[in-house]
Amino acid sequence: MLALRAMADGHALVLGGGGVAGIAWMTGLLAGLADAGQDVTGADVVIGTSAGATVAAQLGSGLSLEELFARQVDPALQSRELMAVIDWAKFAADLQPYMDGASTPTEQLRNFGRFALDAQTVPEPQRLAVIESRLPSRDWPTRPMKLTSVDCVSGELTIFDAASGVSLVDAVAASAAVPGIWPPVTIGSRRYMDGGVRSGDNADLAAGAARIIVISPLGMNSPLPTPMPLREVLTSLKDGGATVTVISPDEASAAAIGTNPLDPETRVPTATAGRAQGRTGLPPAF
Repeated sequence: MLALRAMADGHALVLGGGGVAGIAWMTGLLAGLADAGQDVTGADVVIGTSAGATVAAQLGSGLSLEELFARQVDPALQSRELMAVIDWAKFAADLQPYMDGASTPTEQLRNFGRFALDAQTVPEPQRLAVIESRLPSRDWPTRPMKLTSVDCVSGELTIFDAASGVSLVDAVAASAAVPGIWPPVTIGSRRYMDGGVRSGDNADLAAGAARIIVISPLGMNSPLPTPMPLREVLTSLKDGGATVTVISPDEASAAAIGTNPLDPETRVPTATAGRAQGRTGLPPAF
């Protein structure tokens, strides 16, 4: 596991998980904030989890927010996505046998890894092709960027960055490998799953930054079981002296996301709703 401590007295931007709808919403939101004169993308470090890993990589591609927004709302520019449906109740029921008896967070994550490895999914190369189509550039950006994933066997958090020796496509794919939906990603002799199984946002990794902005598609009440709920993490960051701003979908954005954030058809309405939300400006900080 690579260590991370955000730049002291700096600005950290945390981008959380939330499927293709989360990618579209965050992209629209960031564009809307820039419209309102509050562009937050020039952070000292960007921390991306799952959908947030995709957005982080896109922000570092050299394209403008306007160009990235167009890639969400213009069918001719949209990435090639695979349709998937996530039924949260069924997901929880399928996962439960793996979680019974797990007494520590690491043990829970190891069991989550077994669930991920046992699942029948599309072939890994097919999923990697989707991730590659999302990225305007396959090169790691020069700006500091940390993408989270979890080792399926050890249950340990792994952070990929430009110094990891891992391709950007593999790192983003690993961070977004939702257990039971998408295949774990093979990197070397290890297999990795979605960083969101540890935390929907992994905002704790921003500890040490004076100003932290968390953009969380799943918000405070993530349907995914996690050993690190966002509400508890925010309390810890605030107690550590950070000024923290949290943005989650407003009513219109939540309606656009709907019940299946993995549906590619959510992209246009969700990006549009996100941009409208962003234009209202940043909410008050904690």
